[in-house]
Amino acid sequence: MFESKEKLTKSKILEALENQDVSIYFDDPLDSDMVLNMGPQHPATHGVLRLLIRLDGETIIGTVPDVGYLHRGYEKLAENMTYHEFIPHTDRLDYLSPLANNVAYCLAVEKLAGIEAPRRAQFIRVIASEMARIMSHLVAIGSTAMDVGALTVLLWAFREREKLQDIQDIFTGVRFTTSYARIGGLAQDMPEEAINMLKDFIDQFPEKLGEIEKLLLKNRIFIQRSEGIGVISKETAIAMGITGPNLRASGVAHDLRRDEPYLVYNELDFDIPTYEDGDALARFYVRIDEMKESVKIIRQAIEKLPSGPINAANPKRVIPSKERIYSKMEELIHDFMLINFGISPPVGEVYHAVENSKGELGFYISSMGQGSPWRLKIHSPSFINIQALPILLKGHLVSDVVAIIGSIDPVMGEADK
Repeated sequence: MFESKEKLTKSKILEALENQDVSIYFDDPLDSDMVLNMGPQHPATHGVLRLLIRLDGETIIGTVPDVGYLHRGYEKLAENMTYHEFIPHTDRLDYLSPLANNVAYCLAVEKLAGIEAPRRAQFIRVIASEMARIMSHLVAIGSTAMDVGALTVLLWAFREREKLQDIQDIFTGVRFTTSYARIGGLAQDMPEEAINMLKDFIDQFPEKLGEIEKLLLKNRIFIQRSEGIGVISKETAIAMGITGPNLRASGVAHDLRRDEPYLVYNELDFDIPTYEDGDALARFYVRIDEMKESVKIIRQAIEKLPSGPINAANPKRVIPSKERIYSKMEELIHDFMLINFGISPPVGEVYHAVENSKGELGFYISSMGQGSPWRLKIHSPSFINIQALPILLKGHLVSDVVAIIGSIDPVMGEADK
């Protein structure tokens, strides 16, 4: 409640109402601010995110992100199930790139258990991870463009994403929540049909991506609503722990695929796109360029794809193939023990991270030598990136909120866990 300049009497109030004079209530009628609730069900918050925004007129003077509306207790769930049983739950983190989440988790468990997947499985994991990156980035640029009024781009982006999901359906059996990676390898091999479909896709995709890029970069509204909006400096981005495209858009060429290589990325040739401006437009450019690099990586991985097994030869820690389970008694016993009691890795702790589409996705696992993790913690890039919103939004208009949220591309399933 605002205080008046002086103590009000009934006669003064009646006189002020008659003269339509509000100055007795406010020192300056325009010198006031209000708190606006955006979300948790606003369509432009890219999930169940709530923002408490303090406004002075239409200018944002402060923001408090409020997360947790999608919390499912995944870290605690992991402690009450075997290592294999937790794989499907990783699909529900960044649900736009489940293939990459599966790979990240399995790499962490393999590091703990001392298992190395065969080379063919490693190349297929790279292909799957880069497919996931393209699918995730297509949703990011499509939904951000829609938020600022360019609906056509969303339809074009989802058209290309559908092609990848059809390919994903061929070699994983499902279109969305894949649970494709396994500890020590993969659920099944990548068939020749999927490889041929993927070759066709990467041949035509650069042209389709170019159409999206031209449409947006010639759109005056998109440029004006993105350029110079939501700027974060290199120093601030590093200090806040931001990773992924949002960090590279501020001029930091940090990418775990190159800086801390995993799988077979050190055998592949690709660039790390970076921009210096640190605004919403730079974050858009980075994602466009990263999709082009993902096409290069997939092409090289297909060309270098070796023959051989897709699962490590470790029957007491790696689930056998179905045909072996159905034909050999020992394999049936191994399957029963692994599914019901887990792999029982040695006592110790590990942390392993991958360069996911949103940034550094890492899993910390503490083991007591049992079939379930003693502790499991997830380093979620979306959660880290959301904490930058107070800095990104301050000083901008309330209409810029949707463009800035879209530019950092959060997924609340990953942020809330």
